[in-house]
Amino acid sequence: MKAALHNLGCKVNAYETEAMEQMLIDDGYDIVPFDEVADVYVINTCSVTHIADRKSRQMIRRARELNPDAVVVACGCYVQTAQDAGTLPDDLGCDILIANNHKHELIEQIDKHLGSRSKNASTAARQTCGYVSGISSPSCPQEYEELPAFTPHEHTRAFIKVQDGCNQFCSYCIIPYARGRVRSRNMESVLTETGRLSKEGFKEIVITGIHVGSYDDNGKDLIDLIEAIAKVDGIERIRLSSVEPRIITYENAKRLADIEKLCPHFHLSLQSGCDETLVRMNRKYITDEYREAVRLLREQFDDPAITTDVIVGFPGETEDEFKRSYEFVKEIGFYELHVFKYSKRSGTRAAKMPDQVSAQDKQKRSDALIALGNEMAEEYRKAHIGRTLSVLIEEQITMDGQEYWTGFSKEYIRVNIPYTDEIHAGDIINNTLY
Repeated sequence: MKAALHNLGCKVNAYETEAMEQMLIDDGYDIVPFDEVADVYVINTCSVTHIADRKSRQMIRRARELNPDAVVVACGCYVQTAQDAGTLPDDLGCDILIANNHKHELIEQIDKHLGSRSKNASTAARQTCGYVSGISSPSCPQEYEELPAFTPHEHTRAFIKVQDGCNQFCSYCIIPYARGRVRSRNMESVLTETGRLSKEGFKEIVITGIHVGSYDDNGKDLIDLIEAIAKVDGIERIRLSSVEPRIITYENAKRLADIEKLCPHFHLSLQSGCDETLVRMNRKYITDEYREAVRLLREQFDDPAITTDVIVGFPGETEDEFKRSYEFVKEIGFYELHVFKYSKRSGTRAAKMPDQVSAQDKQKRSDALIALGNEMAEEYRKAHIGRTLSVLIEEQITMDGQEYWTGFSKEYIRVNIPYTDEIHAGDIINNTLY
């Protein structure tokens, strides 16, 4: 039996897809590329934008086209929200729908479906697993879903999922409805996985989750977890995927700076640099608080890399509000800026807000911020010329006819180093940037 998997969306989805791949391998399946004929296709869907919804539907239909007789499994955020809302197309072509927090049942559900097929001459009916109406409601408690151990495809750094769900309910975001309420992974389980990955040769751990700053294992918070991971032998770097600005207090910034293995690279979610827009977004901070969080990080770390996300064209965003957001972004001086045009998500409060912004204005604002982001990124990299950076080597590349090793510094600056036999993928070396 052959199986193929396709992942859409965030690093959490990618982590879960690799875990499901390991389940299939353990059950005797051969894994093949998604564009090949397989007996089972698994599509881990995304719903962060309407484009992600469309891509999710396209990949499910693509699987059915590749092999009309295959078992097509769809899971993840798009099928979760669409199934709950009753908007999942009947002709989508998937045999099994697996809800978030039930991916560990993948093999059981495939076996159940195959058994149903063998008993019926006709194709078995669509099968659902784990769907609960109102997953985001407090009356729908969930525990953290433990997935089987696996070796990541990435050979130099490993992502570890430590948390799932979100309680923030930003007015534009569908994810709390798709992922449910916050739940955290047991710290002992995280440390066990970290130790195993260290023995397999991974030197950098990237902590990821849906709302990582809400991590709480019986009173142990995210910084407690990072401090514990830092004590694992063999792990030389710890990187955070994303945090909210409100977690950066003086005490927390100081504790983070005391962790030598922590990379000075902070993805600090912004979304808008205008207070009025932040209020409509139901973000839990204003620009003064964000500015203070950045100040604290720069006070405790030597020129840390601060990266962020910004949404343009949120409902009601006037030209003046966008200009204020633009100027705030410029004032902060980010290393990297990820710009998103607001995407209306059915079921969210923002979808019903008046004064929706035109596609033309969204594009214009997006282009302006992307250009600013490129300028800031170049300035940050140039500021590090002449400095000696610690670089985790990833792979060998050819550039302009020359061979190089390439990797990332702790600040996540890509560094190319002339090829030598003395360097190997996975090495951490000091290199002066020029």
